[in-house]
Amino acid sequence: MFNLFQNNTIRARLDLVQKAFWATLKYGFWMLIALSFLLIVIDITTSYWVRDRIYSDINKLPNYRTAVVLGTAKYYTTGAPNLYYKYRIETARDLIKQGKVQQLWVSGDNKTPYYNEPRVMANDLRRQGVQAVQIQQDFAGYRTLDSVIRADKVFRLPPFVVVSQRFHCERAMFIAKTRNIDAVCFVAKYPEGHFKVRIREFFARAGMVLDYILDRQPETLEKGKEVR
Repeated sequence: MFNLFQNNTIRARLDLVQKAFWATLKYGFWMLIALSFLLIVIDITTSYWVRDRIYSDINKLPNYRTAVVLGTAKYYTTGAPNLYYKYRIETARDLIKQGKVQQLWVSGDNKTPYYNEPRVMANDLRRQGVQAVQIQQDFAGYRTLDSVIRADKVFRLPPFVVVSQRFHCERAMFIAKTRNIDAVCFVAKYPEGHFKVRIREFFARAGMVLDYILDRQPETLEKGKEVR
């Protein structure tokens, strides 16, 4: 009798655990669906809301004094060249050569002496024929938010054009528009077959909205010096 009672108790507990497991799994599934839907809504809404600030035809882009080139690594950790970087540099060069802007502001990460996006970008732009006097550097553009807000609040740039790929342009323009910064973005070429970065952008845009809700500011609003 005791063994029977014990078996029934174990069976009842196993049934309870099984029900709890399936309930949690079902809840998790619907949470995943809701999260995915939210990410898609944020992505589509962002693209639509800033569409009037995005240019892809250089002939339609108004003239500006300054273009802010958003930084990224020149090479991947594998040593392979980063085409996002290459196309941004080439686009910035074209804006100068065609007289669409007079000055380039390269903004990127330089937290350590061993990683200096602005210096690398400036050097490559000079190799592309851009004069040194036409290039300024922001060494504290750690994030897109930092680069865009610092261009306005720290360096007091007049209305400016940002240079990056379209997905990045849209995020930069969301930041500019929600903070009343007068800026547009000119689209650099997007590397073919690079889908992983675009997928990560869904989460980056969710972080962008959270930054806006929490009113996050750049890591520093000092002009900053090059870390050597």
